[in-house]
Amino acid sequence: MEEGKQGSQVKNEQVEKLARLDKLQKLEKPRKSGNPGKKGLSVWQLTMLALGTVVGGSFFLGSSVAIRAAGPSVLLAYVIGGVLVYLILSALSEMTVANPAPGSFRTYTEQAFGRGAGFTVGWVYWTGLVLAMSSEATAVSILLRGWFPALPLALAGSGIIVLVTLLNLLGAERLGKLESGLAAFKLLAIVAFIVIAVAIVAGFGTRGEAAAGIQVVRGQSLFPGGIAGIAGSMLMVMFTYAGFEVLGLAASETGNPGVTIPRAIRRTILLLVSLYLAAMTALFLLLPRALVSEQISPFVSALSLYGLGWTGTVMNIVLVSAILSTMLASVFGLGRMLRSLAEEGHTPAWMRDRTDIPYRGILISGGAMLAGLGLGMLLPQGVYLFLVSSGGFALLFSYFIIMASHYRLRRRNGGPFKGQRGLRGYPYSSWIAMGSLVAILASMPLIPGQGGGLAAGIMFVLVFSGIYAVGALRKGRESGRRRQPSLQVKVPGGRAQMEAAEEWTDRHQGRLQERHNRPDQSGRHSSQGGAKGGGKRKKRKQK
Repeated sequence: MEEGKQGSQVKNEQVEKLARLDKLQKLEKPRKSGNPGKKGLSVWQLTMLALGTVVGGSFFLGSSVAIRAAGPSVLLAYVIGGVLVYLILSALSEMTVANPAPGSFRTYTEQAFGRGAGFTVGWVYWTGLVLAMSSEATAVSILLRGWFPALPLALAGSGIIVLVTLLNLLGAERLGKLESGLAAFKLLAIVAFIVIAVAIVAGFGTRGEAAAGIQVVRGQSLFPGGIAGIAGSMLMVMFTYAGFEVLGLAASETGNPGVTIPRAIRRTILLLVSLYLAAMTALFLLLPRALVSEQISPFVSALSLYGLGWTGTVMNIVLVSAILSTMLASVFGLGRMLRSLAEEGHTPAWMRDRTDIPYRGILISGGAMLAGLGLGMLLPQGVYLFLVSSGGFALLFSYFIIMASHYRLRRRNGGPFKGQRGLRGYPYSSWIAMGSLVAILASMPLIPGQGGGLAAGIMFVLVFSGIYAVGALRKGRESGRRRQPSLQVKVPGGRAQMEAAEEWTDRHQGRLQERHNRPDQSGRHSSQGGAKGGGKRKKRKQK
């Protein structure tokens, strides 16, 4: 009886879990399949959203670090980086088309390596990106103080974070239109620089006496740092590409992810690699490596060298818009990541959103960015580079996990998902991508100031892994305690069931006895008639 009671209790628990899962699936269904009444984000809006996240201060300002390390050979680093981005996005696209989950790569990590891995990857990504965006707010505040010296740094940074948080509450479609405009402005700025560089090389509209074109390239070594220089520049090059994973997080906001996401990925890669290579080539035709400073944008230095000093103000405007665009798209991804964590039970229950727009995830992410900004104000010098490098580790770590999850899920599936062509060169391309990402992460201490970012990133991985382990252990103990009282109550319950069964049996036997002794219409007892009938049947069988 106790085993029957336990079985019924386990069955009831399973029914309750299935009911909760069904309720969760109903909540997720509109986001996964898309709303038939709404068009959702288009291919162009997705592409602009990705470019808005990627093209930011790391390219306009941080590329000077890569140029100082590798010189003109940084072009090769950008090609290698473009190939890596292609492999990562191809793997992400294959998994997204098969399962356009709101959690994107965090969900795929959980499917491949378990709940603990999904918990750790999601929180490391969220924390690293929050810190990185806090530092971006600091950078914008510094640029704004160049125009408004009396503006307090903390007030400007807080206002920027509040602004991008509130704009994200408008929803994906409105944000996509705004982001498209900001991203287009950044891309036009890069195209304008390329056009101006071509004009300078051709000898039009310059007042400077410096030589331009092939003469600048002839005066410097193409590989000043050798292979080590290219390897040392790869970290900053990958930072200039970072942010493309927002395409996966935006899959649930599209009407037809199976068609829209692959097209947006192809356009994003083509535009990114083409513009980066063209801009870097134009830059080396104007500016020698020796004149590149890590404190000034190399694009401003190049144009100022030829009498175009006004470009510094224009570039600052471009930088402000670029960073704001990056922050808008990043908060979009942060809100969706936090919603995914909440729906899987990896956050407190009050963080879970019930609407298409993750209001709570966006507001909590904005509040965390404000906290990160305050932390940056309290820490000593070097905090900007520390925050950027820790955020960079989170992104590179996520890219490695994307490749590892794809590799494991595809092996488990036995081939490409849903009959797709899949990642080209699998599994060798997966091994190359994962090995390259590990090498880039290992090279972080070689770049001044980046060693702290590697240490902080590893610390985050260990901290969140430990938090999940402690939580899982606590849940196991609580479930064990819940089972103990139920076992004690089962004994009297079982006795009551046995007594009721015995009483029912006695009553049933009494009724049978009465029916046995009651005479039928012929005056014979039913037992005698049954016996005679049985005798007749026996005689028939004998005959």
